[in-house]
Amino acid sequence: MEIVDISEEYLDTYCKCLEDWSGEMAEAGTLKREWYGRKRAQGLRVKLARNEKGEIVGMIHYAPVEVSPAIGEKLYYVYCVWVHGYKRGVGDNRKKGIGKALLAAAEEDAKSLGADGLAAWGITLPFFMRSRWFKKQGYESVDRDGMIELVWKPFNPSAKAPRLRKMAKKPSPGEGRTKVTCFRNGWCPGQNLACERMKRAAAEFGEKVEYVEVDTEDGANRDEWGICDAIFIDDKLIGTGPPPSYDKLRKILGTRVRAAERRS
Repeated sequence: MEIVDISEEYLDTYCKCLEDWSGEMAEAGTLKREWYGRKRAQGLRVKLARNEKGEIVGMIHYAPVEVSPAIGEKLYYVYCVWVHGYKRGVGDNRKKGIGKALLAAAEEDAKSLGADGLAAWGITLPFFMRSRWFKKQGYESVDRDGMIELVWKPFNPSAKAPRLRKMAKKPSPGEGRTKVTCFRNGWCPGQNLACERMKRAAAEFGEKVEYVEVDTEDGANRDEWGICDAIFIDDKLIGTGPPPSYDKLRKILGTRVRAAERRS
């Protein structure tokens, strides 16, 4: 296994989060590729783990913290470390040290770019992007919001600790109809998938639903809302991880539409 920089050859695989076999990824559209194009101009770095067959089995991507969902300076921020863990496609490659190798490569790269440290978000529950895993790699917790924990590894004593960007306000309920607000920046195909499905569901209800989309890659929007990726129906946050099916989202939305109709 070797760690390589992304190239055009592997761009499609990267944009599908290594899940080339997944038909659902087509539903997520081209938002990840568009995000990559914008973010690369802002300093995004992508490293991939390639096995002896030339298959991509892991990935890490990170960017200057100043253009990330977190708040900080002179650091790089890890959006995701992902090792393919499904039986389909290239198979389950977990527990082979690939994640550790990717993180170590990102650290060395960030150091070479003059960064004062590397930050990452993690989840305190035992699934994807576990904050505990980062702590085992020498990272320290510096901020927390619910089950989201911000961790970092400073490279020098003068490094300033980052902090999470927390919700500043919620969307207001719709006036006379149900309102759907999708916040997304495009980096996560799972969230893109949820938003695309919700957008389709909202369209089915016609004038009964107002659909609003907020681009959180826009710094002004990030500062105003303090939200990275989320879906609200009126002022209520709905769960999007893992991505709910279209039928489930339509059912949730339909329940809210009918409730609004009864109140009016």
